[in-house]
Amino acid sequence: MIIIAGKLWVEAGAREAYLVGCVKVVEEARAAAGCLDYALSADVADPDRINVYERWETDQDLARFRGAGPEPEQAARIRDAEVSKYRISGIDAP
Repeated sequence: MIIIAGKLWVEAGAREAYLVGCVKVVEEARAAAGCLDYALSADVADPDRINVYERWETDQDLARFRGAGPEPEQAARIRDAEVSKYRISGIDAP
């Protein structure tokens, strides 16, 4: 299993517009083969931060969906990013 997790920062006051612009991408990801979960959400404490969480069955599923990355207009709005890819070998109850 692959998890993509991290955070993006957009200009102050632009977060809501950025997230609205991502609705189609989230819907497409969730419908994609191998996608177990996909979420972009507003951070409750930082007004320009967006939390990223994706869960995929395999690297191939992720690569098939990912393609060229975000649309140029969405990518241009990202001021900074810290996103990592994690390989999970097992799952336990918390």
